[in-house]
Amino acid sequence: MTEYLISFNEGAMDHIPAEDWPDVGKASHEVVREAVNAGVWVYGGGLERQRASIVDTDGLITDGPYPETKEVVGGFSVVNVATREEALKWAAKIAVACRCAQEVRELMPDDETDEMLREAAKRG
Repeated sequence: MTEYLISFNEGAMDHIPAEDWPDVGKASHEVVREAVNAGVWVYGGGLERQRASIVDTDGLITDGPYPETKEVVGGFSVVNVATREEALKWAAKIAVACRCAQEVRELMPDDETDEMLREAAKRG
């Protein structure tokens, strides 16, 4: 299984009228419930509209986002599925529910971190 990040940019949902937000919330939670029940949901959520803080390697903290960043993530989901095609199907469901396009990217595997998580789970 592979984890995929499904995300949309800040402002992608700005076209939705205020009176439609309860329906969007209900539809998006239905997709999450479906993904949880299918055993593919890892995590997700929307991001508050706020300036990011950039913490440099020397500890210096500055306001973000990075100067070269043109778009900022507005919300995301992570699913754990067998194929990219399956991730794209979940992204399509999320796009319909959230009424905005979704970007799909494969997360790099990290066997060492996975092993740490397995060990931590054993310890309780």
